[in-house]
Amino acid sequence: FFFSRRTPHAVARRFFLSRSRRASLSRRLRRLRTTMPKNKGKGGKNRRRGKNEGDEKRELVFKEDGQEYAQVLRMLGNGRLEAQCIDGVKRLCHIRGKMRKKVWVNNGDIILLGLRDFQDEKADVILKYLADEARSLKAYGELPDSIRVNETDTFEEERDENDDFFDFDDVENI
Repeated sequence: FFFSRRTPHAVARRFFLSRSRRASLSRRLRRLRTTMPKNKGKGGKNRRRGKNEGDEKRELVFKEDGQEYAQVLRMLGNGRLEAQCIDGVKRLCHIRGKMRKKVWVNNGDIILLGLRDFQDEKADVILKYLADEARSLKAYGELPDSIRVNETDTFEEERDENDDFFDFDDVENI
C-alpha cells in the first residue's frame, strides 16, 4: 500500500489538504495502523476442531448403579433433550459440557444417562453409543428387544392401520 512506508502526515500532505484536515487524516491513519491485528498464521476454527479420530474401536461401557440406558425422543435445544429410559420413565436430560459440540446426539440415538438422586425426572447424558455398540448391547441383553437401533422411530408403538395412510377415494364420498 502506498502509505505503508510514509508517515501519516506525509500521506495527508500528498493529497493537498488543509492543515486541520491533514491533522485529522493523519490521526486516523495512525489509529488504523496501530489497531489492525497482525495475522499470526496457524489457521482458524477448523484447526481448533482437530482431526476426526473415531477410527479406533473403543471399549463397550455398561451401566452401573445410578445410571440408565435411554433412547432420545427429541432434541430441545440449549444442550437439552427428552429421552425415554429403559425403566419406562421419560426424562429431561442435559448434555454434559465435555460432549457439547464434539459428540452430536440425534433423535433415536441410544445414550447412557447419569440419574440424579434429588430429581428423578431429570438426568445427565454421560455417553452416546454408536450404532454397532447399541446392537452389541442389545445382543448382550442389556437393551430390550422393543428398542430399534439406528432408526428415528423410537420404541415400537402399537399403531392402528389407518394412522399413517388415507385413501383419496374416501374424499369423494364426502
